[in-house]
Amino acid sequence: MVFAITPHHARRFRRREHDTAMPANTQEPFQRIDAQQAKQLIEQGVKLIDVREPKEITQDGKIANSELIPMNTLLSNPRAHLNEDNILFYCKVGARSAIACEMAAAVGFTRLYNLEGGIESWKKQGLPVEYK
Repeated sequence: MVFAITPHHARRFRRREHDTAMPANTQEPFQRIDAQQAKQLIEQGVKLIDVREPKEITQDGKIANSELIPMNTLLSNPRAHLNEDNILFYCKVGARSAIACEMAAAVGFTRLYNLEGGIESWKKQGLPVEYK
């Protein structure tokens, strides 16, 4: 059986302005930062966590003094790996690290940063990487 929605029916299903109001607080629980901002935070002592897989480091390098905690490891037991606030997460392009930020916020951390563009944007800015 096929149902057709006529313009008359469509008007009945159209949302009213008060039905679509978004909650007042729709802000993400972390800050999206660029490579230069990340560099400043690192200089100020932010905890730096790389959520990529170990094999990615040999391919793309890593930011000095970052701690490698692969995403699946972090998601399986975040409290075992996160013990302080003020954390900057990064990955290859910024997608996995954004998820890591969301997860860290869900377990109570509030000073969280995501390196937008990941290590790729870091390298494009000419910032140093290690291949260790």
